[in-house]
Amino acid sequence: MVLKGSSEALCPPPSLELRPSCNKSQPSPPLGSSSQPHDGVISEDKEPIKYGELIILGHNGSLANGDKGRRRSRLALYKRPKANGVKPDVIHNVSTPLVSKALSNKSQHSISYTLSRSHSVIVEYTHDINTDMFQIGRSTESMIDFVVTDTAGSSSGHGGGAAGEGGGGGQSAQSTISRYACRIMCERSAPYTARIYAAGFDSSKNIFLGERAAKWRTSDGLMDGLTTNGVLVMHPAGEFVSEPAPGVWREISVCGNVFALRETRSAQQRGKLVENESNTLQDGSLIDLCGATLLWRTPAGLRHIPTLKQLESLRQELNAARPQCPVGFNTLAFPSLAQREIVDKKQPWVYVNCGHVHGYHNWGYPGTGERECPMCRRVGPYVPLWLGCEGGLYLDAGPPTHAFCPCGHVCSEKTVVGWSQIPLPHGTHAFHAACPFCGTWLTGEQGHVKLIFQGPVD
Repeated sequence: MVLKGSSEALCPPPSLELRPSCNKSQPSPPLGSSSQPHDGVISEDKEPIKYGELIILGHNGSLANGDKGRRRSRLALYKRPKANGVKPDVIHNVSTPLVSKALSNKSQHSISYTLSRSHSVIVEYTHDINTDMFQIGRSTESMIDFVVTDTAGSSSGHGGGAAGEGGGGGQSAQSTISRYACRIMCERSAPYTARIYAAGFDSSKNIFLGERAAKWRTSDGLMDGLTTNGVLVMHPAGEFVSEPAPGVWREISVCGNVFALRETRSAQQRGKLVENESNTLQDGSLIDLCGATLLWRTPAGLRHIPTLKQLESLRQELNAARPQCPVGFNTLAFPSLAQREIVDKKQPWVYVNCGHVHGYHNWGYPGTGERECPMCRRVGPYVPLWLGCEGGLYLDAGPPTHAFCPCGHVCSEKTVVGWSQIPLPHGTHAFHAACPFCGTWLTGEQGHVKLIFQGPVD
């Protein structure tokens, strides 16, 4: 039930110590899980400990304007030199006009829940030496570790194969991504569990849930709530690499609880609590911020993906086979991985409805935007082929034998089959399968096609 100035807010005492976490559905790690308390210094390991990597869908290896600092298409999360995690500590019931005074301590993290014009609940957080915190959002302020802006996906193909950012690479004035969208808490000791929470702390180390935000008091007397457009998460139903299958999209609350989706993205009434699911990220978990979707890859999962060097080797192998246009008999060649948006004269093109690969030509164009394949007479889109350059989106390092329809991004069969089954959020309540490399909605019965190359006649 969503509280809207209910008198129930007055039931608890003015201040209450919070020893358990505000997320009761997930037990906190035992106090003795590590041999000694962390002193903030990384042990003398040969390599820094990596918690995982976040990859934004729709950017084929880099942002349209290039990766710069915290604004990039992919970010690795490493163990920090000093723990910066926080955990709930004390809850206060205060008069709403006094909230700003109660939050005057700039060194104290807190979450403020406004129940009415006269009553608010403030949950103070304290330092947690056992976790590292990483914040994600649209804001470019220093407390945001990963700056994310809207991804330009659509129902039509992107010839260049790399979707740009909203507003020409800058922050869009109409962005639906929150400035402080979410935060990820990673345990500093093995197995280095990563958990996601809606909302991030601002420059004053506060999270504000206004009077109109969906919020409620939990059964144990604590508070929880949802952000305006929500943070959605989908964990894979099986192993993301070995048996890729989509799970169910859920919404994550400020305290990390899992709920069924609201009727619309910004509805005030929350969905039903899903008690048997958690906010723990696993390899292949998808995070949707209402404007951009992120993929979480674990170190174990990343060991199965092709590196840039391996992708370059696959490109060279394709070109070494000297594929030819079956009509013009000219040799085709995939351009270098660094080449974007500019179609090379030797670049292979494909009829996406049948998979026949040709060189570029002008015939068979009836003026409807589609062309007739000279090999099988099937009519459909005719697009250039581009290799998928973002290895983190691959499910294996298999040969690039298939392409997504209708955009023409080429990768392994397992990768196209896996992604074509995943519905990605679009707008307030729509879902579409899309190419992970450019964000284009998939078309056709399967959303992908097997490529049919013509070998050299000699």
